Amino acid sequence: MDRGQPDENTLRAAVALACRAPSVHNSQPWRWELGKHSLHLYADRTRGLPAVDPLGADLVISCGAALHHLRVGLAALGWRAVVHRLPNPGQPDHLAAVEFQAAEPSKAHVALAAAIPRRRTDRRAFSSWAVPDEIVAQLVAAALAEGVEAQEVRGRARDELLMAIAKAATAQEADPAYRDEIREWTGVYPGASAGVPAANIPSGPHQYGNLQMREFAPGELRQTDRLLLSEDAGSLLVLSTSSDDALSRLRAGEATSAVLLEATSAGLACCPLSQPLEVVETRDLVRDQVLGGSTCPQLVIRAGWAGFNADPLPSTPRRPLVDVLTPQERS
Repeated sequence: MDRGQPDENTLRAAVALACRAPSVHNSQPWRWELGKHSLHLYADRTRGLPAVDPLGADLVISCGAALHHLRVGLAALGWRAVVHRLPNPGQPDHLAAVEFQAAEPSKAHVALAAAIPRRRTDRRAFSSWAVPDEIVAQLVAAALAEGVEAQEVRGRARDELLMAIAKAATAQEADPAYRDEIREWTGVYPGASAGVPAANIPSGPHQYGNLQMREFAPGELRQTDRLLLSEDAGSLLVLSTSSDDALSRLRAGEATSAVLLEATSAGLACCPLSQPLEVVETRDLVRDQVLGGSTCPQLVIRAGWAGFNADPLPSTPRRPLVDVLTPQERS
């Protein structure tokens, strides 16, 4: 064993944590290759959703979230990840090469890693209690540490964002290919290794006040309080970058993971919202009317307090490690 490198069991444990990352409709569009002294992340385009995500932006953001989960997992296991993003111009799907340096884990690293198995995407209505400004500031700082701006939208900007979400929903629902993909990837049967199970989809209306949530297959998740449907006080944060290329999307995915884990550690429920950025017209609306044309929107994150007596959310399925990790002889 090379005492200057993590052993294979450590890396397998870190990759397993990485694969708990959120992804568009739980498609898990990544694969990992284990080298002699490195670990490599690739986009798996065979798991793309062309109708939902025609530009492949959601796919790369999903991979970025997995990369940050990996970094957090390694840090808790005593290793600092040295990440080389987009290391091979001839292979655009080679998103990252990761090398390792021994490092003593901090309490913060362990706390974030402990949030990974607890994090859930909660699509239910949230409580009417507002998220305190100091917690919002922590979420903004978590994104900024990854080189990504995060802005909580309020007032007129929030109204514009809500209108963009509703317009995107209308446009996508009119597309038969989109409806087919939603049927394929949501409401999946028990035992499936990917997709969103009915047990994680709220039953009944998906309209919370002025917020139109994406319509999935019929769900089985009970809303704890129907009154919340009219007064959801969840915060909406828009993550944005200075440019809109593969590196920006990868960084946005890492920031997404950082914000979601910070929110989970703070006891918040959270849900990524990519729908308004999957349609060119509404993506432009978010850029111009919500962000003032200054930066490129990459993802919206909804965060708030779960409803009183809300049932715990079940874990969504994950692909077996053997399907996503290719081991190599290490010496």
